Amino acid sequence: MDLGISKKVALVLGGAGGLGSAIAAALAREGATVVLADRDEEGLRAVEERLVGLKLDCQSEVWDLANLDIIDAKISALESRLGGVDILVNNTGGPPPSVSYGLGATVWREHFEKMVQAPIAITDRVLPGMRAKRWGRIITSASSGVVAPIPNLAVSNSLRSALVGWSKSLAREVAADGVTANIVVPGRIATDRIKFLDEQKAKREGTTVDAISAQSTDSIPVGRYGRPEEYADMVAFLASERASYVTGSILRVDGGLIASV
Repeated sequence: MDLGISKKVALVLGGAGGLGSAIAAALAREGATVVLADRDEEGLRAVEERLVGLKLDCQSEVWDLANLDIIDAKISALESRLGGVDILVNNTGGPPPSVSYGLGATVWREHFEKMVQAPIAITDRVLPGMRAKRWGRIITSASSGVVAPIPNLAVSNSLRSALVGWSKSLAREVAADGVTANIVVPGRIATDRIKFLDEQKAKREGTTVDAISAQSTDSIPVGRYGRPEEYADMVAFLASERASYVTGSILRVDGGLIASV
């Protein structure tokens, strides 16, 4: 299937991580020009070199997404170089495990700026160009916690849920301009983030990571953790011309993990 995104410009936030790098590869294989953004310079360069080595069109941008003051300059430079952003993938790192109470305003504010304000502000900056061209894709990576809150991930559950409400609202407002906005929900995808969460849970419960992994696997109907590439393929489809009638949706890539309808 030709996804119809050859020569489109895709900005992938969190491009050095497991999901971000897989998404970047999936989009680049479809002929998109991919710009990776992440504050992890070493990881970013490694992903860029790997994709360029595969003859894929990829660039990288060292970018601390928590710094809202540099968004305009970053996007302006990208527009001068490539002509604007057609596909925006809002993919941000998650906060450490936490309960719901006693964290203090500073902690909530810090993660709100990184996880909510930054993707919204970047979307605001690229949206006028999408609307002018009457074509755009805004895809926001969330967490299964927005459907079924995950124990001990209160900050993540709360802030990612805020993005769901925002994305749904945005979808209705820009649909007539040829711009779609969708949420993608990962289940237990085998990334460093999930490995870290399994390690933290093992420490809390006084058991082994293998035991936690086995327990989690037992709860997944397909019987395994997902591969980043499987998640990335869903994102690539939502970024495509073929998905022009899909907007305001929440798409699960979870192997059947989430039990609710």
